[in-house]
Amino acid sequence: MECMPGTDEPDYSADEARWSLLMASAQAGNEADYRQLLTELSDMVSRYLMSRLGGYDFTDDCAQEILIAVHEARHTYDPRRKFRPWLFAIIRHKSIDAIRRQQARKENEARHALDSDTGRANANLDESVTSGQLINALSPRHREAIKLTKILGFTTAEAAARLAISESAMKVRVHRAIASLRKLMEAEAL
Repeated sequence: MECMPGTDEPDYSADEARWSLLMASAQAGNEADYRQLLTELSDMVSRYLMSRLGGYDFTDDCAQEILIAVHEARHTYDPRRKFRPWLFAIIRHKSIDAIRRQQARKENEARHALDSDTGRANANLDESVTSGQLINALSPRHREAIKLTKILGFTTAEAAARLAISESAMKVRVHRAIASLRKLMEAEAL
């Protein structure tokens, strides 16, 4: 893949034309062209996700889901139109789905960690959390982090933007807030 003159950005215009031709050929039944297209898309999608989403564990799974979606939607591609907008619509939707699933998974793990670490999840503790007693016992920074990410459902990136801090700083705050909540719940359980 060549770079655009004067930049480090890849020149996708050649890829655009080639991918469009490969997809049209694949739609006509050429399996070799389809394999070539999927191989090239696999590399590009993986690089794209790593550059945009970082080294998250789910990046490889997301790339595979995108390729499956391309396979399942290949009949919807119109060779008279550009290939990249069609492809990136799929990438965008599948990436958002993966991020949402990852966030839900993290929240579920955090809930289970709190439950298992205290050894009990009785109604009094649940009531304390939902009524805000435990959360209000946190430092203001930790309280904000928990409320934004776990109660209001913002992603760490969205919460970080609201507080004008880095996403990694927000992740640290959430992690520390959960640890503090765990300690508070353990103390309350005694």
